[in-house]
Amino acid sequence: MGIVILMLFCLTMHFAAFSEQINAKIERDSNTHLRRRVVDVKGGPESVIWVAQLSDLHFSVHHPDRALDFRALVAPALSMINPSLVLITGDLTDGKSKDLLIMKQNEEEWKEYQEVMEDVVKWSALDKNIFYDLRGNHDNFGVPVIGGSFDFFSKYSINGQLGRSGNVNSVTVQTGERKHLFVGIDSTMSIGLRGPTNVFGHPTDQLLTEIDSELAQWNSQSEPVTKISFGHFPLSFSAFSDSGKSLKDVFLKHSLSAYLCGHLHTSFGKNLKRHHRPGHHFFQLNIHPTQLESTKNCSSVGAPPVEEFWEWEMGDWRKSRAMRIVAIDSGFVSFLDIDFKLGAKRTIILPTFPLDSRLMSTSPSLHSYECHSIDPSSYETVRALVFSVSPIISVVARVYDSEPGNLDMVMEAPMSKHDDNSSRGDLYTAMWNFKAFEDPSPLRFWLQIEAIDVMGRSSLTELRPFSINGLSAELSWTWKEFLVMGCQWASLYHPMFWACLCFIFSILIIPKVLLTFTKGPYTCKSFSANKDFVNGVTWVLVELCRLSVVWFGMLGYLFYLILFPWFSGRVFTDGKDRKYMTYKGWVVKNFSESKKLEFIGSPDIMLVVLSHLCFVVLPSILVAAILAAEKEGYRVQFLSLSGKKEDDYGSENNHRSDKRLSKFCVYKRWIRKILLVVCLAICWKHLKNCRGLMKAYEMNPFLHFPVYSFSVPLLLAYTIYKTRGIQ
Repeated sequence: MGIVILMLFCLTMHFAAFSEQINAKIERDSNTHLRRRVVDVKGGPESVIWVAQLSDLHFSVHHPDRALDFRALVAPALSMINPSLVLITGDLTDGKSKDLLIMKQNEEEWKEYQEVMEDVVKWSALDKNIFYDLRGNHDNFGVPVIGGSFDFFSKYSINGQLGRSGNVNSVTVQTGERKHLFVGIDSTMSIGLRGPTNVFGHPTDQLLTEIDSELAQWNSQSEPVTKISFGHFPLSFSAFSDSGKSLKDVFLKHSLSAYLCGHLHTSFGKNLKRHHRPGHHFFQLNIHPTQLESTKNCSSVGAPPVEEFWEWEMGDWRKSRAMRIVAIDSGFVSFLDIDFKLGAKRTIILPTFPLDSRLMSTSPSLHSYECHSIDPSSYETVRALVFSVSPIISVVARVYDSEPGNLDMVMEAPMSKHDDNSSRGDLYTAMWNFKAFEDPSPLRFWLQIEAIDVMGRSSLTELRPFSINGLSAELSWTWKEFLVMGCQWASLYHPMFWACLCFIFSILIIPKVLLTFTKGPYTCKSFSANKDFVNGVTWVLVELCRLSVVWFGMLGYLFYLILFPWFSGRVFTDGKDRKYMTYKGWVVKNFSESKKLEFIGSPDIMLVVLSHLCFVVLPSILVAAILAAEKEGYRVQFLSLSGKKEDDYGSENNHRSDKRLSKFCVYKRWIRKILLVVCLAICWKHLKNCRGLMKAYEMNPFLHFPVYSFSVPLLLAYTIYKTRGIQ
């Protein structure tokens, strides 16, 4: 009997495990079906599709004009453009207080976003299913868990309303000629912190696996596929997964055409674009990496795919009122950024071929052209999409030659409209002899297209260089653009942190060692006798060592910053529990992993950590050292002018000489006065940071971060007090 019961028990457990596997498979298939969608485009032109991108809307209860302008300008623009998809790449709401210091979710902003998007969908007459919106860091401020009561994105966004709950969603726009795969990525923190320590994307290994799977979904088919990904964070502001992998690794593997993103706005510049190839883990000095040498290998067997892709950050709606149109014409990807700050646009022209030589994927184009494997039909016409509220009566393409030193027009050709009774938009083409424009310089020939509507209004595109050969034109960053696009901050944070700490420790410890264990005369008199830079720096730092309280105070404060929490604050919107922050990140409980404690928010905390070390701690130590040296120099000068020896200072004779020197004491210590102003600037910067942190994380400086708040100001005040006189 016992054997029968045991067998029944084993069969029951086996059946339960089998049922669980079946249910898991059904759930996976269901999730895959939800996140994958195929759109069959109806109507011509079949060779080209176009999508619209918007980013960083920042709808705010304090700035109602953002939503009003969006409703008034975007809806008619989308109706005129008639895109196949509308991509909204994050920061849908602002989540900030009026003074910009408190950053957490505001449900009123989300309700406004939902209402505005409903109106835009209705007035543009577009299908709601073609809209894809993603989280940005502002949409994740203070959200402790996805799906919780403060996850308003899941409740009010279009993706949330349509059941697109995953972090990866893909849609394939299919024409008769090819497929166009778009993969949307939500890489915001799984546990959303309040700002300002929530500025980076945090892709996990699971997320990277899902992206890899979505990008590979059409690899087994012979039909050509153009792959584009879109997300909120630029790759320079994306962290690495636990295994050390990155979004860039996945994108290079699949030879992505472009990655569309937002986040940085236009305050840093308008050339926020980057051409990616393997390597460049810390820096890329220019938009284009080092040009690869042409290795002409026209064999169809054994030629590895080219690993490269473009990253195109776009301007924000918040201030710039920007929108982007991205077109794919026979595999050629181009885009146009539109500025609505001056109002609605009556006519929009987007050239789709030839491509701008500054922003084209050069290696595939160059290889195809050198190996004569191009499709002649895709090269033999100049093409442009023209969108207008009024009928267009004339479109003309002009090519200019810049070789003589100025622009000479060498071609002017009327463009004809692509005829199709069920056209989705107006594609204009003009026949040309493309081989006449082969040239080793990618900047020699420039294209401009003009359209004239029925009212006689003329619209011109900007002049753009092109290269039929597939050669790349150089495009440079400004220093601000380099800082936000060319630096891989996730890789740089820890090296910068430890380099800064090592430097600060060295300027404290090395002079102390010299003063203690060597007999060198590190004094003002020795510096006066041998005035060189090394002697001067050594003397200044040694003088700080003689202020023992300040020296030990600064050293102890550095150890505190390494070993102890910096402060304790409320990092979630509900404001219930307090978490503490170290240089490694915020220590919180992971609700999805049995409330396991973990560090999150790195490298996001670098905004607080490096700012404090570089602009408060280091300047304070240097100013304290210079104050000590200034006091010693003044003492030596005072004694030399008074005629006293160092060991008889304080005697009661020579009162007339002391009176004569009183003016010197008041007026001649101008270096000290400058240093006092610098001290005030450091304290103002520090107190401003403390005020921001107090409001951001609801902290009291006396209770929640007293060491961080008061150590530097008190040490500077003590230094000023001890260096006030010559004693």
